[in-house]
Amino acid sequence: MARIDAVPYAYLYPPARTALVVIDMQRDFIEPGGFGAALGNDVAQLARIVPAVAALLAFARSRGMLVVHTRESHLPDLSDCPPAKRLRGDPGLRIGDSGAMGRILVRGEPGNQIVDEVAPLAGEAVIDKPGKGAFHATGLQAMLDARGISHLLLAGVTTEVCVQTTMREANDRGYECLLVEDAAASYFQAFHDATVAMISAQGGIVGWTAPLAAVLASQA
Repeated sequence: MARIDAVPYAYLYPPARTALVVIDMQRDFIEPGGFGAALGNDVAQLARIVPAVAALLAFARSRGMLVVHTRESHLPDLSDCPPAKRLRGDPGLRIGDSGAMGRILVRGEPGNQIVDEVAPLAGEAVIDKPGKGAFHATGLQAMLDARGISHLLLAGVTTEVCVQTTMREANDRGYECLLVEDAAASYFQAFHDATVAMISAQGGIVGWTAPLAAVLASQA
């Protein structure tokens, strides 16, 4: 077992049964001119974690961990996007509408792609998810179970929405989860900070949190 100095206490994990799940590092959320910016957000808040995510990916790959990337995305005909989600927001800024990087959150569009600095390597898993959580309406659990995965390291954007939702889904399914806190980000720092606090509250009600430096320093 490897050990990470974490909150609320040390996180022990077997590298061979651990996966890194990197959530939604997509151009539309992170780059200027994308969907996130069109909503009035400061995308620099998300872009600043790209080097940390890249370092975390290098760490996981060096230890032979399963690496999973996710993208929030929908089929071109939006048949997997319920009206309650499709019709939310202002016209022109809804899922499927045309944006500066193509149709918003539609598979295959330029904005839906993962930013180059943390792009998947050949053979790494990419999960296209129609919801906030990575388990809803995807094959993620079957993939993890087939590999005997029991532990998850999580990173990506945004902390309080897709990252936290995925972590809570995973917790309910019995996975031992750790959020790499400075490899995740929100457009709103207060939301990020509150999520980090909630995850590890009450003895780790959802899981563990730790900074990237503690993960990189972990030893078997």
